[in-house]
Amino acid sequence: MSPTPPARRLRLGLPRRVFSQVLLMQLAIAAGVAVLATGLFLAPLSHQLDDQAMRRALAIAETTAQNPQVAHDLQNSAPTVGGPVQKEAERIRKETSAEYVVVMDVRGVRWSHTDPKQIGRTVSTDPTPALAGRKVMQIDTGTLGRSARGKVPLYDDDHRIIGAVSVGIAYDSVRAKLIDAIPGLLAYAGGALAVGALAAWLISRRVQRQTRDLAFSDIAALLAEREAMLHGIREGVVALDRHGRVRLLNDEARRLLGIGDEAVGRSLDEALGEGRTTDVLAGRVTGTDLLTVRGQRVLVANRMPTDDGGAVATLRDRTELEQLGRELDSTRGLIDALRAQDHEHANRMHTLLGLLELEMYDDAVEFVGEVVGDHRATAEQVTEKIQDPLIAALLVGKATVAAERGVALWVSDRTRLPDRLVDPRGLVTVVGNLVDNALDAVAATPHARVEVELRAEGRTAVLRVRDTGPGIPADQRDLIFTEGWSTKQPPAHGKRGIGLSLVRRLAERQGGRATVGEA
Repeated sequence: MSPTPPARRLRLGLPRRVFSQVLLMQLAIAAGVAVLATGLFLAPLSHQLDDQAMRRALAIAETTAQNPQVAHDLQNSAPTVGGPVQKEAERIRKETSAEYVVVMDVRGVRWSHTDPKQIGRTVSTDPTPALAGRKVMQIDTGTLGRSARGKVPLYDDDHRIIGAVSVGIAYDSVRAKLIDAIPGLLAYAGGALAVGALAAWLISRRVQRQTRDLAFSDIAALLAEREAMLHGIREGVVALDRHGRVRLLNDEARRLLGIGDEAVGRSLDEALGEGRTTDVLAGRVTGTDLLTVRGQRVLVANRMPTDDGGAVATLRDRTELEQLGRELDSTRGLIDALRAQDHEHANRMHTLLGLLELEMYDDAVEFVGEVVGDHRATAEQVTEKIQDPLIAALLVGKATVAAERGVALWVSDRTRLPDRLVDPRGLVTVVGNLVDNALDAVAATPHARVEVELRAEGRTAVLRVRDTGPGIPADQRDLIFTEGWSTKQPPAHGKRGIGLSLVRRLAERQGGRATVGEA
């Protein structure tokens, strides 16, 4: 016998989709508001109908009491079924559709009543307030049941109280009016509920389209994944709204741009200041993989517009790659120089071997001395004028590369750098970039020459690099320090237009400046 399968429990709860949940909640709210509004309207309506019935009874009583014939008959007749007071009261009752019109004397004895048996008997409710001269409105229960009542005093010609008039409106008629009003009120409430349901459906459909019909749990998971992705990737992400204000920054973007949460909600010009980085992120400079410099960092930026009129920009740190590329260029230059020196060394060794085989020993000694002396003179010339070892080693290496490229690299006689530098690596970058640019400018030109002048003026280092190249046109001198601007073809490892921008940034970081002239 197979075991009895476990009974399935019916689980009730909200649907998972945002569209369904929003629709149900809005329908519940609309229905609740309709019920509440109906109840709040019915409560004062009941009170209002009671007040209207009591005021109507009071008005009929006042009209009856002001009839002089009623007061005259009360004084000159007896309380009988066929008496004039009963006849007049019944006439008024029928004309006004009141439940009863009772005329009483000062003892509270009825002179008129809807039920003739009650004539001559004392009224069932306290007549004292009306007989004391006060007007009374109330909901009370008497011999004819519950009614809305109005009581007023009855005066004679000398304005003396001789009795009172009490008029009643059947409370069932008041209740009937309230009940009659309920269907119309419910119809209005139903119409409002229907309009609310339609509006809720339209809003829910819009929410469904905007949320891609996802469940709340899916949206929460997407938000968690987005936060993890934004703050975990090693690329900077900047989200902008349609007005160009920053609405999101991840951790890497804060680090690369050097800004914090205070930038959120502000425009790029306010958060970053003027410059190429702001223009690239704002979309004023178009293209892909745009290079820009922020502080000491070389950044590659891409910008993608979004459907809501905003944009998302990504930033990659290219500083280390740019440095590696420049080191690669320098290494290739050194390798080419070493290769040339190797060929030159082989030629010199062959020359030396020939002199020795020809037993020209004195010439061989003189030849070796000249070769060694040339290299020593170049190194000694640099180290005597420049005491910082990094700068001196850089210039010695650049001299070798320049010789291989057919360029004479001279260290000016005015060069004097007697002390070590505070930031030698920064100046190495500046000197290397300027010398490389000068070598590229004069390469393949006759009588090519590059002159380097580096001297100390107090606590300031002054660097000048001159070359015999064509120079920079006057109308382009303001552009050469702009990121991405270059007249040379890009190398294999990346793009140009970064070196001179870094030179200016490094100079300005130390409180200096970089300029270009005609020489």
